[in-house]
Amino acid sequence: MEEIFAKYTPKEIEAKWYKFWLSKNYFRSEVSTTKQSFSIVIPPPNVTGFLHMGHALNTTLQDVLIRYKRMQGFNTLWLPGTDHAGIATQNVVEKYLAKKGVTRNDLGREKFIERVWEWKEKYGDTIITQLKGLGASCDWSKLRFTMDDGFSTAVREVFIRLYNEGLIYRNNYIINWCPRCQTALSDIEVDYKEVKGHLYYIKYPVKNSKEYVVVATTRPETMFGDTAVAIHPDDNRYLKFLGKTIILPIAKREIPVISDSYVELKFGTGIVKVTPAHDPSDFEAGLRHNLETINVINPDATMNEKAGKYKGMDRYVCRQVLLKDLQKAEYIVKVEDHQHAVGHCYRCNTAVEPHLSLQWFVKMKPLAEPAICAVKEGKIKFHPAHWTNTYFEWMDNIKDWCISRQIWWGHRLPVWYCKDCKEIHVSSTQIDTCKKCGGTKLYQDTDVLDTWFSSALWPFATLGWPQETPELKHFYPTSVLSTGFDIIFFWVARMTMFGLKFMGDVPFKEVYIHALVRDLEGAKMSKSRGNTIEPEIIIQKYGTDALRFTLTALAAQGRDIYLAEDRIEGYRNFTNKIWNAARFVCTNLSDFNPLEVKCEKLKLELSDRWIISRFNKVTNSMTQHLANYHFNEAAQSIYNFFWHEFCDWYIELAKPRLKKTGALFTHPNDVQLSKQTAQYVLYYVLNGALRLLHPIMPFITEEIWHGLPAHSESIMIATWPEIVKGEINDKAEEEMNLLIEVITAIRNMRSELQISPAKKIEAIFNVEDESTKKILEYNSSYLVEMAKLDRLLIAIKTDKPEDSAAIVVGRIIIYLLLSKIVDIEAQKNKLIKEIEKIKLGLEKLSARLSDEKFLQNAPVEVIGNDKKKQQEYIDKKTQLELHLQMLQKE
Repeated sequence: MEEIFAKYTPKEIEAKWYKFWLSKNYFRSEVSTTKQSFSIVIPPPNVTGFLHMGHALNTTLQDVLIRYKRMQGFNTLWLPGTDHAGIATQNVVEKYLAKKGVTRNDLGREKFIERVWEWKEKYGDTIITQLKGLGASCDWSKLRFTMDDGFSTAVREVFIRLYNEGLIYRNNYIINWCPRCQTALSDIEVDYKEVKGHLYYIKYPVKNSKEYVVVATTRPETMFGDTAVAIHPDDNRYLKFLGKTIILPIAKREIPVISDSYVELKFGTGIVKVTPAHDPSDFEAGLRHNLETINVINPDATMNEKAGKYKGMDRYVCRQVLLKDLQKAEYIVKVEDHQHAVGHCYRCNTAVEPHLSLQWFVKMKPLAEPAICAVKEGKIKFHPAHWTNTYFEWMDNIKDWCISRQIWWGHRLPVWYCKDCKEIHVSSTQIDTCKKCGGTKLYQDTDVLDTWFSSALWPFATLGWPQETPELKHFYPTSVLSTGFDIIFFWVARMTMFGLKFMGDVPFKEVYIHALVRDLEGAKMSKSRGNTIEPEIIIQKYGTDALRFTLTALAAQGRDIYLAEDRIEGYRNFTNKIWNAARFVCTNLSDFNPLEVKCEKLKLELSDRWIISRFNKVTNSMTQHLANYHFNEAAQSIYNFFWHEFCDWYIELAKPRLKKTGALFTHPNDVQLSKQTAQYVLYYVLNGALRLLHPIMPFITEEIWHGLPAHSESIMIATWPEIVKGEINDKAEEEMNLLIEVITAIRNMRSELQISPAKKIEAIFNVEDESTKKILEYNSSYLVEMAKLDRLLIAIKTDKPEDSAAIVVGRIIIYLLLSKIVDIEAQKNKLIKEIEKIKLGLEKLSARLSDEKFLQNAPVEVIGNDKKKQQEYIDKKTQLELHLQMLQKE
């Protein structure tokens, strides 16, 4: 039994215990034939990443689950790892090299990749260190990286199998293209931002006619790629032009008028230009109508030779020059301000260009169908359940997935091309000879795979697939995935599809979608807004456990977290409450050994039976809440129990028994037995409460654990408390709740009448039935001690004494005799004067808020403050009138 120091110092305690846990290999998992498995694969953070509040939230919730299940006796695996984050990492390293005046092209591919690996080894594990600081109990011996040798083997194997089945193909298609990063982007790598632009109305002349149609566009520079103009088939305004030929301005090229239902009747004039090479919707329309695709913009966002005299101009420079030429030739009808969403690269913030290019794709519908069925059949359950609809919405409308990226860092496509016969070869190893023509002029595709492709293998490739490892057999499918809603489409769904395809089973049984952490105003936290709260700074200031408890307590299903530092400070106060309570209890257990206690000889009082019953119920509550991912309710239940029931009531009731003084002796003939009983109950409840708290607050609970008598080696390997049904005592809870309600009412009255806690007061209880009278009489010592009463009389149907204040608690009327303590008349007069004063203020304020002129001219914040003050007046008046009524009640 170690000493619990007077002050709680998180920094020293956290470093000590995390090192201890690692030294004991508590996080390590082994394949077991006797224990049921519980496994989680961590959503791999980018190697470029630093811990932000979203990471802190998700890591905390996963650790809560793992520690909880570990204590329940499950064979747990929390598998950690990091993602190579292709574009992000390449950008970081390129910026690093640029400071030295070097580009990746200066180095060449091989040397550049060497530099990225050097950077990864030096800086890539920063976030892993930060996760450890948060208390994450991952099995670090199984740390994986999406580009380690074993994982790379798995990625190549998946690519080859899908290709051989015809599910991977190569084709020209419209993709998101970043002109700065010079690569294709997935949808999730594109940030759509509202941009103030213009809508340009341009005349397109009808061939052999003086008529023209007016086309509205936000991107006139792409008109050189127009291969049609389109109208809606139901738009009677323009049906006369259907089948006619239009002359493309400036270019003087002829294009047809077509009809297609994708045209939005209310956009612009209802006639749109069709540019298949530069718009995804136009591309689809082009396929439907067999239109030519003309690419007019280079990969670097300059105009190509198809743009004629504008060749070589930046796309935006071309726009301005072209508009002047259109204006000069009288093709411009009008220009309107127009706000619209424009995609930007999520890394470099460059406006993305829809780009027609030759890329590699995965056919998704054949993979999606089994994944849809798996969720419909309940093989995967979402928490909260409404995210299932989001999953289905995307899966039902799924499109083929562009998986090739034009960067150097990542899994290079296992594809070789023969220069002589153009044959494509897919292989896991180097190919030197063409199997078709026998030629030796082969070269490997320079593209790499989308990072999400390798991430889709995470639940099974991390466990050793394609090898049939014991870990894969024991821990797959994993138990639960905890992640954010924003990657349901791009990661959760893809893991489901690949898991079913290559493992024949779902990758996880449940998906918990955690909240988004926002500031108090509801804005998403970001460094650009300056509203971030850095986890590491918070940990240094308040301790890890305070941060973890805050995030857990605020993690309500279906609601975002509105976080401010004062909330963390509030739960830091809870850590101090736990510390001080534990220190008090352990100090009073110096002469107590739980191993020597004979429970059958103890004589439990009402408060003992009550707190033991409450502990069993909170154990049941926490167990149920954690099983259902109601993290906030689990945290709130243990918070309320520990602070309000255990500390505020039970410990206070136990103090006189521990000192063998005061009125609290139901068994006055054996004060030692009363003390020992109180010690046992304090030990029993604190021991259990620490175990309930441990998954959320691992550090402080471990430290206190070692201050308890007869403690085991670590709380981390202690068992989760079990509910003892025989200890649940509804009658004791009902009786104790009555006493608490009575004591609280008396305390509130004393406070309202400003009666010092040091002054004892006489009380008379008027009750209506004998059973209530017996409960109050038998436990009168609690009432006297906790309500600071001098004398207590409990009677059935007694009259109100003179000079007393009356309080009603259910069917009990409590009379506090005030004549010796309070000047009743003076108190009444004081209350009357205060009420009159508030009435005058309320009348003036109400008159002003009824004045229409004031309401029309006053600033909104002034009106708001007046309304707030008005409500405060009303609340105060109600409270004072209640006090007066209590003093006058007959």
